[in-house]
Amino acid sequence: MKITKFAEILGADFYTGVPDSQLKALCNYLMATYGIDPQHHIIAANEGNCAAIAAGYHLATGRVPVVYMQNSGEGNIINPVASLLNDKVYAIPVIFVVGWRGEPGVHDEPQHIYQGEVTVKLLEDMGIASFIIGKETTDDEAAQAMERFRAILAEGKDVAFVIRKGALTDAPAVEYRNGNTMVREEIIRHIVQASGEDLIVSTTGKASRELFEIREANGHGHGHDFLTVGSMGHSSSIALGVALHRPEKRVWCIDGDGAVLMHMGAMAVIGANKPKNLIHVVINNGAHETVGGMPTVAGGVDLPAVARACGYPNAVRVSSFGDLDRELEAARNREELSLIEVMCSIGAREDLGRPTTTALENKRNFMETLKK
Repeated sequence: MKITKFAEILGADFYTGVPDSQLKALCNYLMATYGIDPQHHIIAANEGNCAAIAAGYHLATGRVPVVYMQNSGEGNIINPVASLLNDKVYAIPVIFVVGWRGEPGVHDEPQHIYQGEVTVKLLEDMGIASFIIGKETTDDEAAQAMERFRAILAEGKDVAFVIRKGALTDAPAVEYRNGNTMVREEIIRHIVQASGEDLIVSTTGKASRELFEIREANGHGHGHDFLTVGSMGHSSSIALGVALHRPEKRVWCIDGDGAVLMHMGAMAVIGANKPKNLIHVVINNGAHETVGGMPTVAGGVDLPAVARACGYPNAVRVSSFGDLDRELEAARNREELSLIEVMCSIGAREDLGRPTTTALENKRNFMETLKK
């Protein structure tokens, strides 16, 4: 289905969401049509944030908003759907557009497998009527589904279109870039060099893939790294849990700007606990690059200032490899909680691979390293 036809069928003039590669056609359409425009399109920090913004839009206008997201975000919307949008509470109608990663029978990465199995069931459990759009779905079938949905929305209930891989087509070409010069893979290479035999917890997406390939290229094992292949926004909390309970080990967290924004409250908890053995490195390219490159708001956020306000005793921003190496060494030597924000370009190698070890193997290797 062409994305322009899908947007026409939805008939909405306000969208908010968290980008997803399965919904790249929609994401690029929104960026080409609206860009980031508070009247029509907002990229939010997490999916619960989207649901609440959508609720505010409906309260202000009486119209029905669209919330788009990857199915991994269903967990983040459960609370606002159940206690805010639900027709037994405020009866706020929302159209959800959900990218179906890990659909049963379709090969995908391990973090998507179980989520894919329960995607439609979770919507049912939340009382959200759904319609699945695949490559074979016709415009008429989608339009008829939307017509049925209008009666449901009129009752203050929510509905969802679940989008299979490749179902939306004809995405407009949109170029995502920034003015930064440092490349993420090279940044991670410098972190690996500085960290030595320390532990690393890396965020989901290309950062973990690049870390894995750097270890392979260096002939290292993978036991010192915990690759967070899912759970976006939680790597820093995982690193905190490890650091607090193994104070004799230095722990590095390689984080991303989109992940930090998704659950920024984690920084307040880290700052309150102040583990002396934790170094938090945020690679900030101002983009959801792993799922297509749509912007985050982090390009306009002073993350070191946020970190200091949360209680981090040390927080800096760097934009050159000379400054990065100096701050990595300083953080390694001071034995005090530190944050380093690294300003990064958008882009990765076309031939970037994926970890060849399973998630369970990664966990076991990491825990074996901790036992030694």
